[in-house]
Amino acid sequence: MWKSGPVPLYEAVKRDLLRKIDEGLYAPDARLPSENELVAAYGVSRMTVHRALRELSQQGVLVRLQGVGTFVRRPRPQAALMEVRDITEEIRGRGHRHDATLVTLERLGAPPLVAHALDLAEGAPLFHSLIVHREEGVPVQVEERFVLPAFAPDYLEQDFLATVGTSTYLLSRGPISELEHVIQAECPDEATRALLDLGGGEPCLRLVRRTWTGDRPVTYSLLTYPGSRYSLGSRQRLERGRPA
Repeated sequence: MWKSGPVPLYEAVKRDLLRKIDEGLYAPDARLPSENELVAAYGVSRMTVHRALRELSQQGVLVRLQGVGTFVRRPRPQAALMEVRDITEEIRGRGHRHDATLVTLERLGAPPLVAHALDLAEGAPLFHSLIVHREEGVPVQVEERFVLPAFAPDYLEQDFLATVGTSTYLLSRGPISELEHVIQAECPDEATRALLDLGGGEPCLRLVRRTWTGDRPVTYSLLTYPGSRYSLGSRQRLERGRPA
C-alpha cells in the first residue's frame, strides 16, 4: 500500500500527479496511464484514483475523454487584465507565433449600445475594426473596436496587421486618463463562434474596455476569448492596502 502521510489518499495521488506534470514527466497533451495502471502503481483503490483524476479535471489540469483516456491539458494563455497591451506582444512574449485576419475596417454609424457607452447620439460617425488573432494557428481573440474619429482621425489608414497593433496605435494618439474593464461570460453569437472556431455550446470570456481622454470616452472595445483556451488575470502592487 502506498503511504500518503497525514493527507487523504486521493489528495496524495493528486499531489504526486501534479508533481510529475510540473517536472515534465507528463507533458502537455500527454496521455496518463489508465485508471487500472494507476491503481497498480499507487496501490490504492480504483475509487481513490477516480476521485483524484476527477478533481484534477475539474481544476482544469487534466482532460478526460470517455473511451479514449486522460490527458494533460495544455496550459491556457493568460491575458493581462489591467494593462493596455497588444495581444501580438503577449503572444510573442510567450515565444509563440502570432497571425491575424482583418475582417472589417470601416466607418459606420454608432449602434445604440455603443452610442450609449461613448456618450454619443445614435448613428454618430465612428471608426470600426474587427480582427481575429491566432496563436500558433489557433484563434484566441476576436478584437472589435469602436473609435471616436476626432481622437484618431487616420485610424482607417493604418495597417494593423503589418505595422502596428491597434492598442499601440491608440496609445500613441494621446494620454489615456481613465480605463474601464468589465468581464462577461457569455455564449457567443454564430458569427463570433465561427471566427473563433468554437464547438456548439462552448462559452466565451468577453472583456469590455472603455478608455477616456480627459472627461471624454474615446474608444469602446469588445475583446472576446474562447473560454476553454484563454484566461484573464492581473497582479497589482499594493501600497497601504490599496492599489498603487
